[in-house]
Amino acid sequence: MAAPQSTPHSIVVGAGMVGLSTAWFLRQKGHEVTVIDRDGVAAGSSWGNAGWLSPGKTIPLANTELWRYTPQAFFNPDAALHVPLPPSPQVIDFGVRFMAHATQKAWDKTMAALTPIDLKALDAYDEMVDGGVESWTKKSPFIIAFKNEQEAEGFIHEVEGAVRHGQDVPFEEVANPREFVPFLSDNAQLVFQLGNQRYFEPGPFCHKLADALRDRGVTIRTGASVVDVQSTRKPVVELSTGERLQADHVVLATGAWLPKLARKLGVRTRVQAGRGYSFSVDTGAHPAEYPVYLPAQRLACTPYEGRFRIAGTMEFRDADAPFDPKRVQSMVKAAKEMFTGLDFEDRHDEWVGSRPVTPDGLPLIGATKAPNVFVAGGHGMWGVVLGPASGRALAHLIETGETLPEIRDFDPLR
Repeated sequence: MAAPQSTPHSIVVGAGMVGLSTAWFLRQKGHEVTVIDRDGVAAGSSWGNAGWLSPGKTIPLANTELWRYTPQAFFNPDAALHVPLPPSPQVIDFGVRFMAHATQKAWDKTMAALTPIDLKALDAYDEMVDGGVESWTKKSPFIIAFKNEQEAEGFIHEVEGAVRHGQDVPFEEVANPREFVPFLSDNAQLVFQLGNQRYFEPGPFCHKLADALRDRGVTIRTGASVVDVQSTRKPVVELSTGERLQADHVVLATGAWLPKLARKLGVRTRVQAGRGYSFSVDTGAHPAEYPVYLPAQRLACTPYEGRFRIAGTMEFRDADAPFDPKRVQSMVKAAKEMFTGLDFEDRHDEWVGSRPVTPDGLPLIGATKAPNVFVAGGHGMWGVVLGPASGRALAHLIETGETLPEIRDFDPLR
């Protein structure tokens, strides 16, 4: 008679959307799961982002426009792309690698790799909500506003690229845009709506997901920092307290801090913090009902807890650098061009979070060189929209050894 198999125990390091989603799908497969985070649930970039579940906009960050935009950004303190001077050697190295992918050929290669997981992103959210996460995602047209046709050319090209690679992204001009967004200013002369997308409130969703995990027996430890991971067969996680925890599997989902633990495990791809900022404002007599994107100003805006969250900026610097209020002022200046009647002095929830950006624009999902140690990170701006699909695919890999097509190009050892 065969001996009964013991229940596998998995440790997930990181309690953002990617880590919590991975924990969810591992628990669904019968694993005992412990989640460890140094700060808390959704304490990083999973809290203050725009909350866009927009596969049609989940595209490569590096594109040919960067060759025109980047030199200008260095001389414009209000530019959305910001690198404090002088840049560190690490940021310079990342920048050279990143710009090497700012070609049409590289864009198409990266888009082809992202499309399979883009197509599964919303289904993974539905699976979690249907499975008991007591939160919501909302289908909605996204309103895209420009001053003129010239501003719109690059965005239209990106949408056409997503469609060319297999996505269904309805995109049409809006005849009466202020019926959707009454507080658009007169500068918004050309407005479109983007279909087949959703939005949600990312922080509250993550906390509801954490609640559902606890209800299912998952342990979530916060205020504990993982300082080392070792593995010859069964991984051991060492905490800053000196504790050593053994598990059958370990998943590193630590966002922009991934290299601190993963580099010695063979994950050599650079992960650079691309810091984003956000805040919320009151819209007065006209409640915000739809997400709004201002591509020229690089601002993503979303209804959030009765207010209007405005998110933007790509600031390449150390992940733990302090909040820079000048970045928020630059965002306010840009937003005032396209919105009217908003009280930008009454800002709530000012925030900065570090997105984990890779030079080639592809996530890092899969096994490391250390036995039974895996990583899930490097999603750039797309960790929220792709988190559940990433976690589901990684849980499948851990359970069966099979790499699903949607993460085949995301090998962490590439």
